[in-house]
Amino acid sequence: MYTTKLTALVLLVPCMLVSAVPVFKNKGTLDDWDGTNHEHKGTVSQVSDQSYKPDTSIKVVQTYDSSYSGRYHSEVFKKDIYKVGDEGYYGFAFRLDPDWDTSHGQTFNIAQFISDLKDHPDNTCKDTFIPSMMMWVEKDQLRIRSKGGDMCDGTLKEYTIGTIKPGNWHRVVLQAKWESDNSGYYKVWFDGESALERSSIVTTYKDDQKKYGFQFRTGLYANGWHDDKKMEGSQGTRQLWIDEVGIGNKFEDAEPGEK
Repeated sequence: MYTTKLTALVLLVPCMLVSAVPVFKNKGTLDDWDGTNHEHKGTVSQVSDQSYKPDTSIKVVQTYDSSYSGRYHSEVFKKDIYKVGDEGYYGFAFRLDPDWDTSHGQTFNIAQFISDLKDHPDNTCKDTFIPSMMMWVEKDQLRIRSKGGDMCDGTLKEYTIGTIKPGNWHRVVLQAKWESDNSGYYKVWFDGESALERSSIVTTYKDDQKKYGFQFRTGLYANGWHDDKKMEGSQGTRQLWIDEVGIGNKFEDAEPGEK
C-alpha cells in the first residue's frame, strides 16, 4: 500500500484496509499519472476542446504505417493498481471520434491491466509485459476479457458489454476480484446500467508471493493493426478521448457520473 497525491488527495492506511486498491482520480489531465506510452506516430495530449466534464480530457491518436512492424500504443498508465487477491472498482468515460469506422472487426483496445512478468519463475514463455484484463472496441461493440492462471497458457474468456455510438460520450465501470483460480469475478456497468456479471472466473495470473503489481492503462492500443499485421478498411488514423478516470474501493470512486 502506498500514498499518492492526486486531484483529490486520499490517504489509505494499510492497517485500515486489507486487500484494497489505492484510490485514484483524474479529471482528464496528464497530471498524476506515472507516465505515458506513445509509440511510433502515436500521440497523447491534454485538450480543452472536448471533455466529458469541464474542462479537459486526454486525447489519444494512432496512425497506421505499413512499413512499421511494432506496436501501436497511445496510453497513460498508473502503476501498482492491484495484486493477486485485491478487489476494486475501475471506471472512466470515453468518446470515439464521430467518424470512427465500425464496418470491420479489427480490435482497438481502450483499457488494460498489465504487468512486467519477465522474471516471474513461472514465465516459461519469456514474455515481458503480460495483460490480464483487456477492454476493446470491435465494430460498434465494447468488449472485455478475463485471463489468468498460467501466464503462458492462461484461461481466457471474452464478453460483450454493450453498443458504442461514435461521437457520444460513454462511461464504464468494472468491479473485479483478482484471483488466479476460479474464485474471481467481474461486474460491469455501462452508461450507468448493469451490463455484465460473471463469477467463478480466473481474472489474473498466479503469484503466491503477491510480488507483482499490475498497472492500469487507458487510451488507445491499436492491437488489431499489430496482431493482424495489416489494416482493414481505409481509416489509417484513429482517435478517441478519455476523461473522469476513477479507481477505488466502492462504486462511487469509479463511476464518472452523469454530465
